[in-house]
Parts: sequence; structure tokens; C-alpha cells
Amino acid sequence: MTIELPGADGSLRTYTPRTTPLPVTTGAPFSSRTVYSAAHVVADPYADTTPDSAAVVDWDATLAFRRHLWSHGLGVAEAMDTAQRGMGLDWAGAAELIRRSSAEAKAVGGLIACGVGTDQLPVTGAGHPYGLDEVRAAYEEQLALVEESGSRAVLMASRALAAVAEGPEDYLEVYGHLLRQCAEPVILHWLGPMFDPALEGYWGSADLDAATGTFLEVIAAHPDKVDGIKVSLLDAGREVDLRRRLPDGVRCYTGDDFNYPELIAGDDHGFSHALLGIFDPLGPLAAEAVRTLDTGDVRGFRELLDPTVALSRHLFQAPTRFYKTGVVLLAWLAGHQSHFTMVGGLQSARSLPHLARAYELADGLGLFPDPALAESRMKNLLALYGVTQ
Repeated sequence: MTIELPGADGSLRTYTPRTTPLPVTTGAPFSSRTVYSAAHVVADPYADTTPDSAAVVDWDATLAFRRHLWSHGLGVAEAMDTAQRGMGLDWAGAAELIRRSSAEAKAVGGLIACGVGTDQLPVTGAGHPYGLDEVRAAYEEQLALVEESGSRAVLMASRALAAVAEGPEDYLEVYGHLLRQCAEPVILHWLGPMFDPALEGYWGSADLDAATGTFLEVIAAHPDKVDGIKVSLLDAGREVDLRRRLPDGVRCYTGDDFNYPELIAGDDHGFSHALLGIFDPLGPLAAEAVRTLDTGDVRGFRELLDPTVALSRHLFQAPTRFYKTGVVLLAWLAGHQSHFTMVGGLQSARSLPHLARAYELADGLGLFPDPALAESRMKNLLALYGVTQ
């Protein structure tokens, strides 16, 4: 059987899908690396809603996907960018997601960390009806919820703080205030502007060297309150330099969806753990690779994970913030949900040729547990766009 897929030039090409998936196993958490998959949310496809309405989530399917990740030994990074935080999922929806996922993690013994931000505060126009006090209060409200849920907190970059901060000293003050009151060590998240343009100049400077200096100053002042950092700058060299400058005991969790195999494998001076959106579609394969690394087999780890980079770079190509569309497409094709609908209508954020290439790359890796189901669903999607087979 073959399938006709549209290319970027408008022409159709013939592709022969796989007939068997890549064999993978379930298992316990890993011994050599701590690995989180940032997980997507499943929208309710029958909800009568609009793109600017509050998200309506299919909770059963959303939690089932988290159980899928936990079954392979992966941790879940909840209510993060991959869950469309700030791109369809508001704070009320994120709060409910945190409560439900944290309870589910306790029930199954799964590892979980949850995003803490300031998305109660609107970021619109040049003027904002709030200042640093309100930003701190918004962070505190979310931090309290995550701590009450029993999950580890991830202090995410804040659009509101980026909007009102006048320089590095404001970041030092806000983060210092939060870290002093954290009950348990947290993960600090530096999300680059390629993921969210509103975060340009985070840490008080558009100069990344200066921003890195401020980031490290925050950590150095409170090393006992920082479990680790998640770096999402898509710059492997900068991440390696940063992790070598961290205080002892502070981990680096790579968020680099372009260069993750080499960063996780590491070098003679250290390695990165992982907190990655690409590990949502790659979950079972990524888990198999990390278990191989647990045995000390770096070559085997790279042989499994290196071929996935082409898919990740495709999904995360500019505009990078729309990578979630490809992630949800692959979840649907893999049978983890019954539809290709996203909160905020974000299923329309990528072109048909982009989605077709994502299918082709994922199928080539053997990511689909049922290749025939994936082929059938892809053909249905193509037919909706007028591509006949």
C-alpha cells in the first residue's frame, strides 16, 4: 500500500508506509538520567467553543496519555509550553490540569513536575495595569497550588515579568523572593523567544551573555533551592557552557529540541538531563534509548536517538511556537486520541505539507504502534484537504 503526500511545492509524492512499529518496552524510571516529557493536552472535540474561549479539555484522554508516558518510565512535565500554556490553555485550565495530573501521578507512582507562571496577568499593548508586586503575587498563587499538589515546581519564564521589568535587578528581586519561600527545590526555566516572542530580552538583556550572567547570579544566590535549570535556547554550545558553570548539585535539564542526543549523552565534563517537548511523540523510543544509556552504551543510545532529530527539527521549525500542532497530530495518528482537534483551534497552525512530512518522518522511525491505523487516519486528513488517493 502507498499514500500520496503533498510536498511544499504543491506536488504529490508517493510514500510507502511501514508495516511494523519499532519494538519498545515499558519499565521503571531510569538510573543515569532524570527525564521528563512535556505533555500535550487533549481537547474535547465536541465542545461548542471558539479559539478565544477557555479551553475545554478531554480529561480522560489527557490523563491516559500521561499514564502512557509514566508506563515507559518517563516523568511528566505538566502545564508547560507543550500543553499550550498561554496558547489556548489559561491559568484556570492549567490549575485544573495540575490538580488532576498530580493526583494521577500519586496514584501510579509517576514522576511529575508542574509549571508555575503568571498567566493570570494579561500582557496586551504597551501599558500594563500591574507592576512587580502583582507579578510576584501571581507567581506565589501558582507556586502554592503546585506545592499543595505535592509536585515539583518549574518556575517558568513570565511574559508579565518581561513586560514590566526594567533591568536585571528586577529579575534578581522577583526570583530571589520566590526561591526564598519555596518549600522544595524548583526547576528554573529559561524559554527562548523562538518559543515565545514575548520573552525577548529575558533576564534583563537581549545580549545572551549578559542574560546568562544574571541567570547564574539567581542560582548562585540560592543553590539549595534550585534542583536544576531547563534551558530552551536551541543552542547546544551555550547550554554546555552554562551547565559547566552551575553550582555543584544543580542539574541541567536540556530543553533543546534540536540537539538533545549529544547533550544528554554528555562529554568528559558532564551531561544534561532532559525536559523536552519532543519526548511527547518520542516517549517509548526515547525511553528505550535512555535505558540503553543506563547500561553505559553511549553508542547504542545515539544510534537509537540520533535518527529522531530530523523529525524534531521539522516539528520545531520556525515559527517554533507552533510545534504543538505536529505533536498532537502524531498523538492522533499513534492512537492516543480519537481526533485531531486542539484547544484554541491550533490544529490549523501548520500547513498540510508540514503535517504530511511529520507523518512520513514519524512513520519512518516506527513511532506508530499501529502503522495501518496511522495510514488510514492520515488518508482521512488528506481527503479533507481534497487530496484523493
